[in-house]
Amino acid sequence: MAKSKYAKYIVTDLKAPAFNPEFIARYAKFASRILWMDENVVPGAFQMNCSWYLKPNADHLGESHKHDEGEIIGFFSSDYQKPYDLGAEIEFWLEDEKFMITKSAMIFVPPGMRHCPLILHRVDRPVFHFSVLTGGIYAQKN
Repeated sequence: MAKSKYAKYIVTDLKAPAFNPEFIARYAKFASRILWMDENVVPGAFQMNCSWYLKPNADHLGESHKHDEGEIIGFFSSDYQKPYDLGAEIEFWLEDEKFMITKSAMIFVPPGMRHCPLILHRVDRPVFHFSVLTGGIYAQKN
């Protein structure tokens, strides 16, 4: 059968960038990445990644940083009968303000706004996490 001309727009396998091995090992202790899309996976795409957060992370995820593009970060309950009860407690910083996330949430981070760290204090059940950057690749600035 001939290959579809539009199949390149459908991603069903994880094709994450080559993160350093130390980061991959640290991440695997509390999360499982599902899918990643950026312009290297699908030319012309903006950047998005999805993961399951499975347990607290003793060492926080992500130092404080910013991006040239806007970002949306999401945390969702895995209990369809209680979609707003996150079943977790996540510390998240925007600039110098700390937020404790305990309900399903989406966070908009405007371009240039410093954000993180992200600390999973409690995870009672898996939390679906995603982030979307309007640029083609995930690029942090300190």
